Amino acid sequence: MDAQSRGRADGIDPADQWVLNPQTGDYELRLNHSGGDSGETSRTSRARVPNSRGPAGDSAGGRRGASRDGRGERRDPARDGQDPGPKREVPGQRSRRSANGPRGQESSGPAGRRSRKAPKARRKKALLWTGGTMAFVLVGLSVGGYALYQHFNGNLNTVDVGEAGNKNVFDNDAPVNILIIGTDKRTGKGNEGYGDKGSVGHADTNILFHVSEDRTNATALSIPRDLITDIPECEVKQPDGSEKVVPGTRGVRFNQSLGQEGRNAGCTMETVREITGIKVDHFMMVDFNAVKELSTAVGGVEICLAKPVKDPDSHLNLPAGEHRIQGEDALAFVRTRHSFGNHGDLDRIKIQQQFIASMIRQMQSDDTLTSPTKLYKLADAATKALTVDTGIGTGTKLASLAQELSKVNTKNITFTTVPVLDNPAEKTPVTVVLNPPKADALFAMMRDDTSLTEVKSKKKAAKSKQDALLKGSKAAAADVRVDVYNGGKVPGAAQTTVVWLQNEQGVLKSTNKANAPAKVAKTTLEYAPNQADQARALAAMMGLPGSAMKKGTTDAEGLQAMVLTLGDDFKGAGTPITGPAKVPDDIQQANADKAECAK
Repeated sequence: MDAQSRGRADGIDPADQWVLNPQTGDYELRLNHSGGDSGETSRTSRARVPNSRGPAGDSAGGRRGASRDGRGERRDPARDGQDPGPKREVPGQRSRRSANGPRGQESSGPAGRRSRKAPKARRKKALLWTGGTMAFVLVGLSVGGYALYQHFNGNLNTVDVGEAGNKNVFDNDAPVNILIIGTDKRTGKGNEGYGDKGSVGHADTNILFHVSEDRTNATALSIPRDLITDIPECEVKQPDGSEKVVPGTRGVRFNQSLGQEGRNAGCTMETVREITGIKVDHFMMVDFNAVKELSTAVGGVEICLAKPVKDPDSHLNLPAGEHRIQGEDALAFVRTRHSFGNHGDLDRIKIQQQFIASMIRQMQSDDTLTSPTKLYKLADAATKALTVDTGIGTGTKLASLAQELSKVNTKNITFTTVPVLDNPAEKTPVTVVLNPPKADALFAMMRDDTSLTEVKSKKKAAKSKQDALLKGSKAAAADVRVDVYNGGKVPGAAQTTVVWLQNEQGVLKSTNKANAPAKVAKTTLEYAPNQADQARALAAMMGLPGSAMKKGTTDAEGLQAMVLTLGDDFKGAGTPITGPAKVPDDIQQANADKAECAK
């Protein structure tokens, strides 16, 4: 019998299996409830509570005693050159300190033991994130306990999106792009009045969450469901393992990228790439019921209303002022659009962003992080609510991703919305279209991994180093030799670029190599050290950023050409690829660490 079933049989809340080890100062998962010191004690699973006492950045499970590292492997302090300290047995349930009890004093323990109260900066680095409008959740509860691992793993629903996503959880030397999808699918008791009856769900709420390569900042980009766009052809894996190709369609609402004609979340990911030029690594999808379950599990989400709200459509009925909402009220809040701003969907997006920001702050609060019971209930509700791609389709993979994302300080998380205009084709506009100058600039910033907030980081030094590659002497156009590949979404881009280089720039030694072996998000120029002057000349003509420059380690021989691979960021010959250094004026922004009142 595993820990979960044993807990239920004994009338014990599974969350109460978390106990405090006075020797390490960490909460641990006890799978043995006897409280004795028999051999069963060795079955205590040390699944560490996020942000307990170890140094910031420790892997889950790291501590003084023998433990399991982030890969589930056994670690021996003596082997690592650490003093494991005196060996002591973990006490039974009676020794577990209440999360709401006094924090200023400790029970007796080894000499020199530090206070359990973590520094403020460390507490901010939570290993459990959540946020949602239809509830975006990243589960970061360490699952060292096999029973918990099996339990949370069994909660998740997964979808194979094939080549649309990333098979790895994340790449250490690259940004991470996660698409959060909230659908209008009806699930759960009491949700009969929401969404379209019988619908498999549309892409109702959409947030592209871009986390920078150095993990110092993040941009949460909301994409309106009523944005008129082109949905590209996509491959969908059927339950029997076969693949179905869903044809593309032009000039339809973005929310049709999911659910219509058998499209899955992979099609929505490809549609986002079509619009922004940004390849999406993973997706997380939830429905109406998730908002109710998650807001309740976290103990409520704080909101502020600048005026009383009584919305007959969403059924939100609250006076002006601050409120802590959960369940039905939370769902009503994120669905309300006729009580704020201009009563449109763009104003509802702002409300949803405020809700997400508040939930993130709640998740990183002491009230949540110091409560094993609340952490368990939240992780349980979160994994039940989520449908994800197979690349992150286990509890351990989600935990690994969440630990990576938790490095971003909330003050450097910026919410914004795709810049749009009312659809000029409609007499009474109900849909929107891209505002190209502003949207292209914002997309370029995200592709270039440029923060929307001022951030001090090592990345600036790295960027300066890359930009230095653009400085120096430049070869004459007639001496530039380059092979051009098309790895982007503009058909025939390699040929048109070569024609432009030859006729407009005088680069006669340019060759069209047709399509690249695979699509790429960013344009790159690969060159040898002795081709640096050619590379600088071509970069100046093309408007390439320093990040596009890929300098090799060995010199080119003979007539060897440089390799220019056009990516999704390429718009056309003669159009600079370099993105702006700061956000264009009038683009809506909000930071996750600041509470705002809904107006």
